[in-house]
Amino acid sequence: MSAARSLEPWRWLGIPLLQVLGATVLFGVPLRVFGLQLPEPLFAMPVVFAWAVIRPSVLAPMSVLLIGLFCDIFWGGRMGLWAMCFLLAYGMVLGGRNMMAGQSRVMLWAWYAIVTGAAMAAGYLFVMMHAKAAPSLVSVAWQFLATIILYPFAHRLIDMYEDADVRFR
Repeated sequence: MSAARSLEPWRWLGIPLLQVLGATVLFGVPLRVFGLQLPEPLFAMPVVFAWAVIRPSVLAPMSVLLIGLFCDIFWGGRMGLWAMCFLLAYGMVLGGRNMMAGQSRVMLWAWYAIVTGAAMAAGYLFVMMHAKAAPSLVSVAWQFLATIILYPFAHRLIDMYEDADVRFR
């Protein structure tokens, strides 16, 4: 375990936000290898999860909203869809934060998978209601698997900043 870093907003919010935006753009490139496209995981989920676990803040939900709106614009989706799904996930984690405190890495990964599943299920339902057609469940399942594999990034962010603010232990 590394020592906790100071809780400056540009460190625990700004840098991960830029990394998420960069990864989203990088994996959004229409590159095909042997006819297969790169997976498009929800790169925002690890930071959304970690920000809610690290500490309650006014800046984190605003950053989540910005990431969601960026994803809507970048992917050409309905404006507010991913912002709403990511904010739902953030709220779920923030509400269950006390239950997650002190849990093992495996249990936090399970919580992350549950929250990711809820956010993606909400997105699936919202798209289905708007388009009046069901998106491909296989594609959603692959996107879910690609997203839950990203949990180590959330865990790393939590480890770096979890103990930085003693008021929220």
